[in-house]
Amino acid sequence: MKKDWKEAIQRDDVERLGRLLNSETDINTRDRYGQTALMIAARDGRSSAVRFLVANGAALDHTAKYGLSAVMLAVINGHVDTVRILAEAGADLEIRGTGAPGFEGKTAVDLATAQSRFDMVEILRTVR
Repeated sequence: MKKDWKEAIQRDDVERLGRLLNSETDINTRDRYGQTALMIAARDGRSSAVRFLVANGAALDHTAKYGLSAVMLAVINGHVDTVRILAEAGADLEIRGTGAPGFEGKTAVDLATAQSRFDMVEILRTVR
């Protein structure tokens, strides 16, 4: 993934993301850690960027290290709005983490429950 994508996400700059997308950049390109732009935006709670990427066809269910998806990264980092956006968009809530004691075999709901984030648990259980 090019530096321009990461900078646009960090700034939650939807206009810049649009220009990058129009330059025929693959919306699902991964960085050196295997994360897509959507995963980075979700991890960082960049709601505008998440909405834009979802609306423009970003894959919701790619996973990277420890089998974590965008919605799982949003849960882990406490971004309620981002969790709601991804859940409403149809993110797979049954994906299970891998390889690390805190993530192994856990879904987004399990991760939210482990953090006592019942606001997120409610969203994840009722959205659909």
